[in-house]
Order: sequence, then structure tokens, then C-alpha cells
Amino acid sequence: MTSLSAHRRVLALSLLPALSLFLALMVCIPPAFAAEGELRWGLHVTLAPKWLDPAETEAFNTPFMVLYAVHDALVKPMPAGVLTPSLAESWQESKDHLSYTFNLRKNARFHNGEPVTAEDVKFSFERYKGASATLLKEKVKEVQAVSPTQARFVLKEPWPDFMTFFGTTASGAGWIVPKKYVEKVGDDGFKTAPVGAGPYKVVSFKPGVELVLEAFDGYWRKAPSVKRLVMRSMPEETTRAAALRAGEVDIVYLLTGSTAEALQKAPGYKVVAPLLSGAFWLELTEQWDPKSPWHDRRVRLAASHAIDRQAVNKAETLGFSRLTGNFVPRIFQNAVAYEPPAYDPARAKKLLAEAGYPNGFEGGDFYPFPPYNSMAEAIQGYLQAVGIRTQTRTMERATYFTQWREKKLRGVILVITATFGNAATRLEPYATRNGIYAYGSVPEIDDLYHRQGRELDPKKREAQLHQIQKIIHDQVINIPIYDLAFIWGVGPRVAEPGAGLIPGYGYSAPAEDLRLK
Repeated sequence: MTSLSAHRRVLALSLLPALSLFLALMVCIPPAFAAEGELRWGLHVTLAPKWLDPAETEAFNTPFMVLYAVHDALVKPMPAGVLTPSLAESWQESKDHLSYTFNLRKNARFHNGEPVTAEDVKFSFERYKGASATLLKEKVKEVQAVSPTQARFVLKEPWPDFMTFFGTTASGAGWIVPKKYVEKVGDDGFKTAPVGAGPYKVVSFKPGVELVLEAFDGYWRKAPSVKRLVMRSMPEETTRAAALRAGEVDIVYLLTGSTAEALQKAPGYKVVAPLLSGAFWLELTEQWDPKSPWHDRRVRLAASHAIDRQAVNKAETLGFSRLTGNFVPRIFQNAVAYEPPAYDPARAKKLLAEAGYPNGFEGGDFYPFPPYNSMAEAIQGYLQAVGIRTQTRTMERATYFTQWREKKLRGVILVITATFGNAATRLEPYATRNGIYAYGSVPEIDDLYHRQGRELDPKKREAQLHQIQKIIHDQVINIPIYDLAFIWGVGPRVAEPGAGLIPGYGYSAPAEDLRLK
């Protein structure tokens, strides 16, 4: 045994020089996976197949990190403005406000070489079933293919918000897919092997794992600088940060607290925090049940006073986020800028006692927006401190959205969305009777929303939208937290990560503008 141990020590010592050289080389030589002309992301979410199909776009920004690369829209938010001509080089609104005519670019083509035509525009809208689809199809009478390069949307009545719903990320209705190809392969086949008109085409896709894209040099705006994009799902924050430091990926989304601080101090790496056009807030689904404690406004106001928003902001986003009392971003047209209630646990307890709950109450389940679990835990802690007791129910993102739309999440839901639009587009999915995520609504809000949608006088319309927001604020229908500053980590190979090129947008875009060093 002794001689064997000695032999092993001698062998180990003899290998030390080789081992030292190997480690030195590992430090000096960039990892093989950091290929030339290839940009890689570590994503905070699981890649969903439906993100490859604009027809199923959710009322959230996340799918657009894929859509901006693979597909294109008639009009979309870009660095030049929220409604920037894209596949449509121009459009005209009729004098009676009943039609919008889009003139298509003659050099716009899909990845399979086919031109983008008015028939594709008509087909894409008619198959659309994502966010605000019900409202859009209630308002649009028909889509006409006037000629191969001209499409006309005819409305049933004047609707001032048509372009905002259609041409921003408030919906995916303006993003165009190839009619002939989709009809050939079917909806499921399209998600498996999509063909778009964007700057990148799909090379391979492993649902929930990895999406690989290759530059489409025929893109009308310009040929992309980066030749290959790789998106990898890395739901664990520590895994993402480690992958960035190891050179496995070049950009990671969603860093918080100490992880972001550590990266700030690392030579060659940088932290960016674009302020998004969207807030976190709490949806209180049981407020519509007269038997629930949440039905009492005093209880909802107590919950709002219980939360130390600034402390959550500092812990989660290093203080970069902006506190708010309105889930409609203050930068949106017709938004009202409300400050949040002060952090006041004593007042919260007093309100609960006045409502008949001096010892607090069971607040039901608490559903964090995936993957913001640590933020949810902090908020739950503040609620618990005043007597509002909730149980965490985490779930995978796709399940979360499905059950939310089907109204199966009962209790408290932590929500965020950062889609573009205006006050009307933000209110529709969450505060109106037909909203895709609304568990209930106030008749006065429904009436005001219907009236503002038909109102052509800007001042009257503004007053109606302000009144809706006042009702939501005064009745504490939801509990806003803060407008999110979305923290990224950027590695040393990246010259242009695309952070903030489109103001208010949270991801790398426009994809064709990204650059490596």
C-alpha cells in the first residue's frame, strides 16, 4: 500500500508541469464554442415553439426577441420610432378614417425566395389569434388584396387605435407569414420549420433548449453583420452568469442583485439596464368574489402599503427600476402618472383591522411571473409582515400563461408586460370585459373603454382614458410595483448588443444591427 501511494505521488508531481501548461492555455485560448461570426445568448426563459409563429403572439415582449429576428411586420417599433415602415414602405389613412392602405416593398422577400404580397398580408391577419385578436377582428370589416403590392384594411367604424394595436408590439397581428408555405405545411409544420421575412432564417430548433439562426443576406433593410445567432434556454440565473464568464454565451438576460453587482466588477464585462415600457404589478383575482377578503378595497390598499417597493427595487435591479402607481407606463400616450402609496406597514395593519381582519387572513396562492421568484418571495414577505399570508405556486412559463388565460390562477398573480402601445392597448387585455387576462371588470370601465374606442376628438378620448385609470387607481384594482429596468450581462466579444436601440424594448434588436468586435 505504501509503495503504491508513493508511486501515485511521484506520478502526480510529474504531471504538474503539463497540467500547469494546460490551464494556462485554457486561460489564453478563447473557447471553441465562441465561433467567429456567431453571437450567443443565455435566455432566462424556456424557448416556446409558438414564438416562431406570429399568429399566437402573447401580450408580452418575450416572443418578440424571436420575431424580430425571424419575421417582419408591415410596421413595427424601430430606432426611428414606434410606427416605423417595414414590409410596408408607406401607408395612408382614408379621409373618413374607415380604411388603411399599405404599400408593400417590392424587394421584400421570404426566406424561401417568394415575394411578400398582399395575399400574405390578408392571410396573416385572418389566421391571427393572439393578443387582442378578438378586438381587432371586431373592428376590422375585411382585408382586401388590392394588388400584389397593396393591401387595404377596411374598418367597421373609425377606430383611432388601429395602428397602435396593429403596428406595435401590443399584438402580433401586423407580422407577416407566407400564405402558400403555411398552407402547404400546416400550423404545426410551420412552428417546426418556419419561413419568415426577417433578417435571420431558422437553421435548427430544439424546443425548450436551443434555437439556431443564420443570416438572411436577402433581407430588404440590410444584410446582418453577425452571421449566426444562437439562443439557449438557461432558466437558472447562476447558470447564465457562469456561462457568460466562461465564454459559452455572449449576452445573458435577467441578472439580479449580487449576481449583477459581481459582473459589474469583472474586467471586460458590462451590465446594461434598459428601462422597459412596462411595469410589474399584482393582479388580485379574488377581488371579484364578494365573499373574499380581497373584495374589500381597504384590504387591497393595505397590501399596497405593505410593500417596500424601493427595497425590492434595490435588491432585484440595483435601484435602476422606476417606482410607479400605474401599470400603464407614463411614457405612453394618454397615461396618467401616479406615484405609489408610501411603504407604511402600520397603516396597512390599521386598514386590515378596519376591514375586519385584525389578525390578517389567508390570501390564497401567489403565482410569480416566471422566472421572477426571488422578487415574489420578497413581496410575499412584506405581505406576511402585516398578516396577509400567501402560498407560492411556481410553474413553467407556458403553463403559467395557459392557466392565466383560462382563468385558473386564483389568488395573487405577479405580472409584467413591456409591449409597446398607448393607454388603450395596455388597458384592453387586463381591465376590460373581453380582455384575454381579465378575471373581472368594472361596468363603468367597460363603457368608457367602448366609448373611447370610437371617439375621434383627442381631448375627449384622453379624458375617457384618464377616467379609466383613475377608477383603477382609486379602487386599487391592481397593485403596481415598478417599471422594470431589465439587467443584462454583456461579454467582451460584443461590439453592439442592441440594448436600448429601440427605446423601451427589452431585448437585442434590431437583430440586423448587432455587431461583434
